Amino acid sequence: MPKLVVDAHRLAGPVPFDDLPVDPRADLDRLGIDRALVTHTLSLYADAREGNDALFALDDPRLVPVPVVVPGVPGTSTPATSGEVLEWGARLIRLCPQRHRFDLTGSLTLSWLAEIGLPLAIDLEETSPAELATLARHLPGQRILLLNPGYRWLRKIAGLMTEAPGVWLEMGTVNTQGAVEWLAERFGAERLVFGTGAPVADDCGPRFLLDHLALTPAETDLIAAGSLDLLLGDTGQGGAR
Repeated sequence: MPKLVVDAHRLAGPVPFDDLPVDPRADLDRLGIDRALVTHTLSLYADAREGNDALFALDDPRLVPVPVVVPGVPGTSTPATSGEVLEWGARLIRLCPQRHRFDLTGSLTLSWLAEIGLPLAIDLEETSPAELATLARHLPGQRILLLNPGYRWLRKIAGLMTEAPGVWLEMGTVNTQGAVEWLAERFGAERLVFGTGAPVADDCGPRFLLDHLALTPAETDLIAAGSLDLLLGDTGQGGAR
């Protein structure tokens, strides 16, 4: 069993057209998850600014905020300027170029990311391995957490992780037999991060998988929390404190 489990991809808030829990903490307790990095659903499905305000209002040390950033010219962006992102004190930001209609590899986005200098999380459905490889070439120091990769994209994802060493992979949807172990053998457990995407996605499956990986305890501990520290630039293993 892992010493510490941190869900690097969780949602808080209402979900349109579905009856799902708004508060994630009861499910964290049920599944033995110590902390979670959380994005508010309003930022994904409605207004990013409103969702970020609701996210920071949660004010719970178990729920580490991952606000949504929308790069753009004044009047079209969230927040108003790239410099304001640093005032949030966030450890990780999330980009949704498809939902919020901006170019991930456009000059404006690249400028914002270079100025912000924070790791970013992005759902594979919002981009493509080729686009992420382009982003990594333009910003070689950028750390990227790829969310919801699934297992059908393994060939392309392996190519991306080979080309872009700054890409970490959420393992929650890599749920075919031996796939997580295959990735750990080739790229190291330190580039694999536990996450669920709950409550929109299933959290029981990834949590069960984490406990039954055919890896060493040290490798499992890395996936459960330690790799996230490396992504966020922590020297210790504090589980995204």
